[in-house]
Amino acid sequence: MWFRRKAKNRAFERRHVLDVKVARRQVRRMRVKVATLAAGLSLGTIFTVYVAWRCGDWALDRFVYQNQAFRIEQIDLYTDGILATDQLRRWAGVKKQENLFALDLTRVKRDLELVPAIQSVAVERILPHTLRIRVCEREPVAHVQNYLVDANGYVMIPPEAHHRAMPPQSNEHYPSITGVSAKDVRLGKEMDSPQVRAALRFISAFERSHMATVVDLTRIDVSQPEVLQVTTAQQNEVTFRGGDFERQLNRWWLVYDNGLKHSRQIASLDLSVEANVPLRWLDTATAPLPPTKLRKSSPYKKRHV
Repeated sequence: MWFRRKAKNRAFERRHVLDVKVARRQVRRMRVKVATLAAGLSLGTIFTVYVAWRCGDWALDRFVYQNQAFRIEQIDLYTDGILATDQLRRWAGVKKQENLFALDLTRVKRDLELVPAIQSVAVERILPHTLRIRVCEREPVAHVQNYLVDANGYVMIPPEAHHRAMPPQSNEHYPSITGVSAKDVRLGKEMDSPQVRAALRFISAFERSHMATVVDLTRIDVSQPEVLQVTTAQQNEVTFRGGDFERQLNRWWLVYDNGLKHSRQIASLDLSVEANVPLRWLDTATAPLPPTKLRKSSPYKKRHV
């Protein structure tokens, strides 16, 4: 025991110790550096985009929207109907000397199409000084109460005299559709009544038939279901079924042509039945001669096919 060496104090021994705290500080510094660099790049990118956007906005205002080289000097406005171009220009809210690019074309189109008499509008810029507007009007085919309706049943008010390019002509008349419920007539909407739809189809078929060359429609009564009571200016009263109008109009023409050969005029004719068609001839000895067919021409510049 006396010869055993005394144990050394291990606190004075040299050992290799991992510096964990130093490694953590280095990682933290690296992360902060990367985050700072990323934030700087992001801010720099945002600032660059903002400056570019402001410069582009200024350039558009300076060289496009405020450029006098693109001011409106001509408004090329055309309509296929009866509305006056001056009135259409006022509804469009467009004036000369406005900037062609600063003008909101969507707004012009919307404002014009809000007029019930207008069906569709096309607006385009023709550089450097022209605004082109093309208007397609609704063409009325009949009267319903105090309104006009087109072939699709769209209800509109008759155009006022100062809105028209020309006064109404003497031969500009439309048949009246009677027997319609007031709740079915809504301004600026299409009529959904099956009877009214049938009457409009009949008018379209009539205009394509031979009878359109010899008689004028004055009234179509839709008060009875499934049938149409048609009255003409030539004192004819004809009853139709609610479909297959081309065939029934052809039968009407055959009866009319046969009566013409014997100097007779139709007083009443019921085409709603297939056989033994009820027919009554007009007594020309006691009744005045019916008026002749009006030479009707549409004031609308449309292609009718």
